[in-house]
Amino acid sequence: MSNTLDALLLTMRALRDKDTGCPWDLQQDFRSLAPYAIEEAYEVADAIERGNLDDIKDELGDLLFQVVFQAQLASEQGAFDFSDVADAINQKMLRRHPHVFAGAQIADAEAQTEAWERLKAAEREQKSGADRSVLAGISKGLPEWQRAHKLQTRAATVGFDWPEVSGVFQKLNEEIREVEAEFAKGRGHPALEDEIGDILFVCVNLARHARVDFGAALRRANAKFERRFRAMEAAIAEAGKSLSALDLEAQETLWQQVKRQEAANDPI
Repeated sequence: MSNTLDALLLTMRALRDKDTGCPWDLQQDFRSLAPYAIEEAYEVADAIERGNLDDIKDELGDLLFQVVFQAQLASEQGAFDFSDVADAINQKMLRRHPHVFAGAQIADAEAQTEAWERLKAAEREQKSGADRSVLAGISKGLPEWQRAHKLQTRAATVGFDWPEVSGVFQKLNEEIREVEAEFAKGRGHPALEDEIGDILFVCVNLARHARVDFGAALRRANAKFERRFRAMEAAIAEAGKSLSALDLEAQETLWQQVKRQEAANDPI
């Protein structure tokens, strides 16, 4: 393992060699690489969703390379290197898992999540001049749905949460009515963005209460729509026609046909 990792670090240094390295790699900096790290993380998630172990391996390698690349940039500036990154996360895991490494007792996964948040809060408080808010440290670089989930989870640690999911449904219905009212004023009305945002925020909260991963649920919905839409295209192409030639009612009939066929083929 060590030899393999050392070889990767040597490859990275060679790519960044000022005399013989790759021109593209030499042009990169922290900011330019940030989008690639995000992209690679999503590609890992996609491979996991598809259940393809070979692809998971490849995509994890791509993600690891982003970590190695960023660490190399920092090393060139004398700030830190890959070893420091690995040590920092190892120490954090040791610190945040006292029930594994320090003899502490924890009842279950839910209790562990609560303990984890308490440990993170204590770490934030130890930082000189740090933001003392319960919401401190939630990255603004996250996809907004993930940030919404983290904001809600943090707020819940001090009791700011609906005790029952019925409260979430009531809020969702309230927000839908508000969107309808704003929509009646005309498309593009400025308040529509706020109201639609409120609906999405509540939907994230609903997923949190249901213990459903909002991102995974949305990926499944996207995949379902794409699968069914492509099946519609294939079915109409077999008949020598195109979807654009059908009116909306005929398209809806075809959509329902595809859904029934999919249900018939589903063994569950």
